[in-house]
Amino acid sequence: MTTLLIAFGSFAAFLLAYHTYGRFLGRKIFGLNVDNVTPAHTLRDGSDFEPTRKSILFGHHYTSIAGTGPIVGPAIAVFWGWLPALLWVVFGSIFIGAVHDFGALVLSVRNKGMSVGALAEKYLSRRSRVLLLLLLMLTLTIVLAIFGLVIAAVFAMYPSGVVAVWASLPIAIGLGLWAKKTTGSILLPSLLAVGAIYTIIYFGNRFTFDIQSVFGLSGCSSPWASPVVLWTIILFVYCFIASVLPVWVLLQPRDYINSQQLFVALALLLGGIVAAAFTGQSDLVAAAPAIAKDVPADAPPILPFLFITIACGAVSGFHSLVSSGTSSKQLHCESHARAIGYGSMLAEGALAVVVILACCAGVGMGSFEKIKATDGAITWVPKTVPDPAAPTGKIALTGQAAWEDRYKLEVPQKDGTTKPGWGGMGLGAKVSAFVEGGANFIVALGIPFDLVIPLELAIGILGVMVACFAATTLDTATRLYRYVFQEFAETIHCPPLKNKYAATSVAVASGLSLALLAGDTPAKGGLTLWPIFGATNQILAGLCFLLIVSYVLRRNKPVWFLAIPAVLMLVLPTWAMCDRLIVWAKAEKWLLVTIGGAVQIIAIILAIEAARVFRKLRREKNTTA
Repeated sequence: MTTLLIAFGSFAAFLLAYHTYGRFLGRKIFGLNVDNVTPAHTLRDGSDFEPTRKSILFGHHYTSIAGTGPIVGPAIAVFWGWLPALLWVVFGSIFIGAVHDFGALVLSVRNKGMSVGALAEKYLSRRSRVLLLLLLMLTLTIVLAIFGLVIAAVFAMYPSGVVAVWASLPIAIGLGLWAKKTTGSILLPSLLAVGAIYTIIYFGNRFTFDIQSVFGLSGCSSPWASPVVLWTIILFVYCFIASVLPVWVLLQPRDYINSQQLFVALALLLGGIVAAAFTGQSDLVAAAPAIAKDVPADAPPILPFLFITIACGAVSGFHSLVSSGTSSKQLHCESHARAIGYGSMLAEGALAVVVILACCAGVGMGSFEKIKATDGAITWVPKTVPDPAAPTGKIALTGQAAWEDRYKLEVPQKDGTTKPGWGGMGLGAKVSAFVEGGANFIVALGIPFDLVIPLELAIGILGVMVACFAATTLDTATRLYRYVFQEFAETIHCPPLKNKYAATSVAVASGLSLALLAGDTPAKGGLTLWPIFGATNQILAGLCFLLIVSYVLRRNKPVWFLAIPAVLMLVLPTWAMCDRLIVWAKAEKWLLVTIGGAVQIIAIILAIEAARVFRKLRREKNTTA
């Protein structure tokens, strides 16, 4: 019953915050006005600037900021126990993350849809603009490499979901064309589109897509012919095409469908949580420790690393790029900003809560076992509990034993050795913790799916959801990189690089090169800089808060409730970054030391610039008074 109370208590807190604190920010601090004309109208070009219905833009913004961030982060953080992760998600989303996203959206809307990098020149200094744009491009390069690898890994792990993910693209394009030609409601067409996707998922469970055989590489042992490498290349080709298309063709309808797909999955998960709670199948307290006493030997301390491990589920600097990149160029009316900026972040916090419950209580239900084929594909069968006295009998793990089995301190490696759990679990294992635990909840509903094993369908639903979410973030990040690079080209006065095809080529080349070429083996390059991403991302959130504070000060509004999150999101990530720099230096990981040190220096310079601007604004205010 604890699982159920936590789920609905968290959701109630998010709803209360939206209708109180969110309304206060919109009315009293940002002064949203329906009469203000947005850049989507004044700069409308039919490609990037396009007025968009609130429901569709919410779907785009939500799925773009979510991705796999609120899945991977909490799946790692429960190493320290579910209670610290839960508290950070709930309170971080309400008082930090949602405020950050909301503020970035308002600033961009009121400044011709410019990114936070370009806004730094107006609210801090020209030098700040150059430094912040460079930091944004570094961050987006890592995002592209990591999300490309995550989707490729999901396709390799769950090949039955490949057809459904790619089939969603023509369905989305059809919906986009329909929405463009009508002003009527698109709810029914979108529900039909989601129904078509779930139908494909249902039948797709019977079909395993082998990408190697498509290219005639079956049985090839070269690492460059692995499914992950092939999918990574295909995904970046897709990103180039998707990011130069007009937003209404693919981006808007696909994200809207994905958001509804998520809501269906969340409804199934919540229904499963309720069923599991009332039938006694799930008990969060018994399944996993609230505060873990034993953590992997290589795990960093909970303070400050909890606050950079869970990013997207509580606060993330990447969100400011979405708010000031794609969303600000599509906002139809200022009054929609609270739902898009503040509301979407609360919805992401709700997803992170479900992930925490799935990775702890869900995994602890232990209702299935995994069978891995020689080609890496994974299938699941319900666990049985044979006679413990049988010589070969295997007792299904349940409760905390199952959670400890998932998050055990020593994780077997391919070479036969073991590594401590923190470093031993790859990205795929962290994603699968949510997929498998969530599937347990869905199975608890007891829905008869007739011809297929219910667990297989549940895993197919969640696997496709994760892949679609990650794909949304991937091509949105490509488009954001294009915007940022175009602004950088303008800053250095290089008009040829402002061409959207040239800028997109730079984005794709950067992400793909890091993903495939920077690591010790192909398709692991993004992991080279993955350790640096958490702190960099959160430092970016702190820097965005400095812009918001500068903007609000100029409006003669109170800023203490913005200053506190700004300080936290500069101090905690800096603390974590400095800790890691020492560790990397001892391990002679000089690439991480160099980039991490550069990020930290940029953050310090921008913080000093902000302090100088704040002092000047305060002095001007006192002189006027």
